[in-house]
Amino acid sequence: MEAVSYIILIGSTLLIVSVLTSYLALRVGAPLLLIFLGIGLLAGEDGIGHISFNDAGSAFLIGSMALAVILFESGFDTKLASYKAAAWPAMTLATVGVAVTTGVVGIAAHYLMGLGWGEALLVGAACSSTDAAAVFFLLRVGGITLRDRVRSTLEIESGSNDPVAIMLTILLVEAATHGLASPVAIVGELVLAFALGGVMGLAGGWLLVAFINKANFETGLNPVVTLTFALFIFAATNVLGGSGYLAVYAAGLYAGNVRLRGALELRRFHSGLTWLSQIVMFVMLGLLATPREFAGMILPALGVALVLIVVARPAAVWLCLLPYRFSVRETSFIAWVGLRGAVSLLLALVPVLGGLENGQLIFNTAFIVVVVSLLVQGWTIGTMARALELIVPPRRGPVERVELELPGNADQELVAYTVHAKSPAARGQRMPRWAKPSLIIRAGAVVPLHKAKPLQPGDLVYLFTPQHRLPLIDRLYGGSRALDQNDREFYGDLVLSPDATVEQIAEMYGLPLSLPNARLTLRDLLRNEFGGSCELGDRVRMGGVELIVRDMDESTITSVGLALEPARVTSRRRPLYQRIADIGGRLHGWWNEQSFRRWKERERKRERRPDLARAEATPSPSEGEVPSLESRNGV
Repeated sequence: MEAVSYIILIGSTLLIVSVLTSYLALRVGAPLLLIFLGIGLLAGEDGIGHISFNDAGSAFLIGSMALAVILFESGFDTKLASYKAAAWPAMTLATVGVAVTTGVVGIAAHYLMGLGWGEALLVGAACSSTDAAAVFFLLRVGGITLRDRVRSTLEIESGSNDPVAIMLTILLVEAATHGLASPVAIVGELVLAFALGGVMGLAGGWLLVAFINKANFETGLNPVVTLTFALFIFAATNVLGGSGYLAVYAAGLYAGNVRLRGALELRRFHSGLTWLSQIVMFVMLGLLATPREFAGMILPALGVALVLIVVARPAAVWLCLLPYRFSVRETSFIAWVGLRGAVSLLLALVPVLGGLENGQLIFNTAFIVVVVSLLVQGWTIGTMARALELIVPPRRGPVERVELELPGNADQELVAYTVHAKSPAARGQRMPRWAKPSLIIRAGAVVPLHKAKPLQPGDLVYLFTPQHRLPLIDRLYGGSRALDQNDREFYGDLVLSPDATVEQIAEMYGLPLSLPNARLTLRDLLRNEFGGSCELGDRVRMGGVELIVRDMDESTITSVGLALEPARVTSRRRPLYQRIADIGGRLHGWWNEQSFRRWKERERKRERRPDLARAEATPSPSEGEVPSLESRNGV
């Protein structure tokens, strides 16, 4: 009992020290992973703690479980929109880039450290995977906002290159211990591992989502379910011969992009668990290292680290991104942001466990490479982003989004905004009813809605809204200029007469028509929708477009706006698999969108040819009445 208590006391003390020192790292912008490694070194047998820990097997077991948790959270927090923006370049970096990095670093290790080709390539494979958790943490601490394509490329690469580096390391260890297999056998093993990993991951993710959504557990039990499922998928795939790391990442990717009960709480849980996993893994690997062994190989290892940072990573990035039209500055930044971290150290344990003669030397080399990478690249990410002019202004959006488990299919979110000093809301802009807050907090106290007008900069406002209106509300509370009648996002692309009937508009633009509403004018349709009390900015969706109250004279609608491409939430997650009805609806919306594009092109041609425009504007008797249209551009 006393020994167990001592072990728990030491472990908890190291965790507490790691968390407390992270505050210092936040203040000075230091890479947190470096802090955790340093704590492990200080507590180790060559440090002030004199804790002797040399069990590579236990370290690999704990590290593998921690890495599985980290990869699941990485997939769970990755949006499919990121794949749309940067899937091919990121996947090229995660495959070809890993191979190029392994080869270049392996050559350096062979000549600088005198290792055989097999062991030298093992050094390259261990150092070929990047650690994006450290990258994005440093970007957030430094207040750095990157362009979406650059950020998405780094994000997807980091989640995808770990399984590739792991499989490559395992194959090289097997080749060193049992001889090199035939190329056909190697390719077959790789294909099987990745195919089985992908299938098991997607199947496990689907089963996890179905289990949580159908079982209706207590909220506190859902995180336990996701954690156990993640570890089960990881282990089962490995036992069957697939890539468990790829499987757990794919499972997280699926679960994070479909409707899942309690998703917000699960994200918070896994975010905290990921931090715990990283702390445990890095402190443990710091304990495992023996700094006195570095004396005889420090200079060659520093040379390997220099080759990785200056030659291998840039060569791999420039080669892989050449077909994808990245700018020189973007490619240079991605080449610099190649932080090495937990996976590199964990992979460096595989040669030790495989009983290779120079296994400990490989681990020590990888350890020095990781430390140098965190020191050199980790501390200069912000400086490099500013020097390459890749920082863009941050989007001013909701400070917090709360997922609500509402009955039925209610698609609502509770969002909170801090009113920006230069926003339309702070300038006294009249708010549409769908953007009016439900709760206002000013100076730490709740203010009644009737006493809070006008809104003031710094007010914290809460409101319920459907997801598709979030981009418009973002601009109302966080924008930088006042709204006017030329603002197309709020008042539409075209101006319609309120006396036009729904039937006429539906026929003209190919929209779905509800027979009870066919004879109603647009004015009456909007009145009926809002109970006879319309306000400026009220919106009604009609098929793939939106009708908007654009202008009013007291209580009478004088003009109606038509938004051809209503604003959508670009970060909204899409299910990997959708119902047939959903797919049909999206195809119908796409067809309407193409019709609108063709119509707009015809209108532009009419503007350029006045004679043709006057001829087309006169309807023939057989065409019947056409509703009058106006627009800001004279159409």
